[in-house]
Amino acid sequence: MNSLFVILLAVGIGLETWLKGGDATLASLMGGAQDAVTLCLSLAGAYIFWMGLMGVLQKTGLLGKLSRALRPAIAFLFPNAGEAGEEIAGNFAANMLGMGNAATPFGIAAMRKLNLNNPRPGVATDEMCVLLAINSACLQIIPTGMISLRAAFGSAAPAAVATPILLSSICSTLVAVLLCRILTHRRRAR
Repeated sequence: MNSLFVILLAVGIGLETWLKGGDATLASLMGGAQDAVTLCLSLAGAYIFWMGLMGVLQKTGLLGKLSRALRPAIAFLFPNAGEAGEEIAGNFAANMLGMGNAATPFGIAAMRKLNLNNPRPGVATDEMCVLLAINSACLQIIPTGMISLRAAFGSAAPAAVATPILLSSICSTLVAVLLCRILTHRRRAR
């Protein structure tokens, strides 16, 4: 994958240099880097707040309580989850708050715990596939990342996308769960 990105970058720089010249390419590269740093700094406050909130939830045990509240849903979706319930709940909570970056450590920890019960370690189980599908579908009740991004770019109504994102993420999550169930059923039927 790294090789692919290097090739894409080299081809892009080469084409821009050939079409627009070296000065334009350098100006474009420096302008893009400056825009990236500015955007990261403008989003840092929102991300720090929400990731800090997730840390507080974990340290105070509220994430464990959330895990217990989500236990019926987690048991339905992950019948062989074992000890991974709290990490799965943390992954779900972070995604629901629109903080995909904060969901990643929980997802990785959940995958590691799911792999402990795996009869074929290193080969994805049904639960691992369901977690990946649900994480990718990313149910978002409060899309904090997108709202922060829109606010950083000066949107007059940064939260206007909340309802469409909620509806579309509900649909994508339902489709992900349904497809996982269908494919799991087909695989077991063989």
